[in-house]
Amino acid sequence: MSSVIGLHNLASPNQSEISSSSAKSNEQLDKECLLILDGRALDRECLASALEDHELGMAVVAMDRIEEWRIKKEAYPPLAAILFNLGGRKVTDQSIAEEVRMISSEFSSVPVILLADTEDLTQILTALESGARGYIPTSVGIDVCVEAVNLAAAGGIFVPASSVLSMRHLIDSGSRDTRPLTTMFTHRQAEVAQALRRGKANKIIAYELNLRESTVKVHIRNIMKKLKATNRTEVAYKVNDLFGEGALAEE
Repeated sequence: MSSVIGLHNLASPNQSEISSSSAKSNEQLDKECLLILDGRALDRECLASALEDHELGMAVVAMDRIEEWRIKKEAYPPLAAILFNLGGRKVTDQSIAEEVRMISSEFSSVPVILLADTEDLTQILTALESGARGYIPTSVGIDVCVEAVNLAAAGGIFVPASSVLSMRHLIDSGSRDTRPLTTMFTHRQAEVAQALRRGKANKIIAYELNLRESTVKVHIRNIMKKLKATNRTEVAYKVNDLFGEGALAEE
């Protein structure tokens, strides 16, 4: 069942109101429209009404499924964008990803934007890989939603700021210095630092490196001085931060 916001006047009009309503309907029909896809009637109707009230700049049509649009599309303005509301469903589910790919492929000239309850980076990347031109989390306000739809309709791609920050963190992590530990430490200190990073106790380190436990303690003190660390936990953190997970001691 479909809902069309801005295309119908439900009041009982007199003749002048009919003319005014007709002019308004013609004006709306001249516009492109946003198609909202959502199997939940109340959700899609509330969203459609909110978008129309916030001056989206296009007519808003709300339908249950894309099949309904195929049947009724001649009665509506051409599509400017499709807003597919997933709710709590995940685009990483194969059936959802396939549906997004199918809609994106069929309406290749029309941007498909996903609206979903999660801001998980994996979901966002999967959505974009499946052909979506935007991903809007339901945590944003209606004004942001309007801007995101208009951005996609203009040819842009919208993703939430949280995902950009997550990607920045991954980039920063990947660009860390991966020099071997021996550029800062002696060979033996590097071996002890590696063991500390793995959370090993002094006795285990001494056994594995064939050292006395007292010698291990001396190495740890020297490592802490070089790193300006106050404890072994801070040593492990700073070694990871300075050299990256993959930095190994040179043989």
